[in-house]
Amino acid sequence: MAAGQQVDRFADSNFTLTVDGLEGSHGFSECSGANTEQEVIEYREGNLDFSVIKLPGLKTFGDITLKRGFTTSRALWEWRRSVMEGTVVRRTGHIVLNDEEGKPALRWKFTNAWPKQYSEPALSGTATQVPIEELVLVVESFEREPE
Repeated sequence: MAAGQQVDRFADSNFTLTVDGLEGSHGFSECSGANTEQEVIEYREGNLDFSVIKLPGLKTFGDITLKRGFTTSRALWEWRRSVMEGTVVRRTGHIVLNDEEGKPALRWKFTNAWPKQYSEPALSGTATQVPIEELVLVVESFEREPE
């Protein structure tokens, strides 16, 4: 990056989730846990000094946790319910970060996802906060797509 060049920053709370086979896109205010990690395999050849060679091992992908204000949409709940009833439907989808005008700016793709947890919001007649629902997706791959 050239000296003095401005880096575009994006506003928080402006994510959408699209999942193949589920109707529409779903807006979320928080997305966490989307990460990649790789094990390290330590290896030493017998005729070498006492130093260790480090090789890349298995890749793992973190569970994606999404939070949003409660809605009347049932699509994500129905997907979770099918898993609880023994029918695991693995889906591909995208998390999209929108810019300040609401246009897609960055996209991440996940594959073979299924919902491992769905949390209804805590409800209180005296609360002033927006009720928040939470969805946790298990994924087998996660990557940022080219712009």
